[in-house]
Amino acid sequence: MTGYGKASSTFGDKKITAEIKSLNSKALDLTVRIAACYREKEMELRTMINEKLLRGKVEFSLWIERDEVEQTAKLNLPLMQKYIQQFQEANEQYNIPIPQNLTEVVLRMPDAVSKTDTMEELTEEEWTVARSVAEQAVKQLMDFRAQEGKALEQKFREKVDNIESLMKSIEPYEKSRTEKIRQRLTDALATIPEVEYDRGRLEQEMIFYIEKLDINEEKQRLFHHLGYFRETLDGEYGQGKKLGFIAQEMGREINTTGSKSNQAEMQNIVVMMKDELEQIKEQVLNVL
Repeated sequence: MTGYGKASSTFGDKKITAEIKSLNSKALDLTVRIAACYREKEMELRTMINEKLLRGKVEFSLWIERDEVEQTAKLNLPLMQKYIQQFQEANEQYNIPIPQNLTEVVLRMPDAVSKTDTMEELTEEEWTVARSVAEQAVKQLMDFRAQEGKALEQKFREKVDNIESLMKSIEPYEKSRTEKIRQRLTDALATIPEVEYDRGRLEQEMIFYIEKLDINEEKQRLFHHLGYFRETLDGEYGQGKKLGFIAQEMGREINTTGSKSNQAEMQNIVVMMKDELEQIKEQVLNVL
């Protein structure tokens, strides 16, 4: 969900610029900073961004630049007069000295001087240009995200293929371990002298024990989740949360396989599958 976009255009003596950037987030967390003359259009901008960007921590800015020569300021004389009166009253009532540079102090007071771009009334023609600039910046961010998404998709498919291949590589060890389990239990009993046991009952118990270690169901469910993950990648836009849920289910099957693996070779393969899945989980946060 990371991305960046910036666009500019001119309207009269103004240069209107929009900038937008986004980082990963489970939901849309939007911060908007806009020039004062566009403040009345903030909700319209928010709605436009919400419709196009589903998730991410997004920061959007829209501002105006002018040549210094053409930027004029307007003195707020009534407000300046009130500031002067308050200084005089403070001097009379509390003996607070009046600053020698009173004019400079008053000019630095809030709203004593206003730039003309905050005083002008917004026209439909200007807003059309400003909205177009904002939309261009958002489109750039979306294009940036799309490029990143293609790279992520390729990486996801590679990791899913690796997990599938690793799970299949377990099969030779899975088949051989049944006989090893039988032999280990038989050898253990043989080391105990003068022990009589029911061979039929022993066979039943070994079958029960081996069935508890069987991972066929885990393999089938994992292969199903892998296929569903691929289908979701091919599906509609904005499936990041769904991919995250599927990855969690894949993790459950891999963990269960690991708990049932009583061979070092199988456990090593499970560790490799976990490593591949962890990389998927880290990158799925970048998907809308």
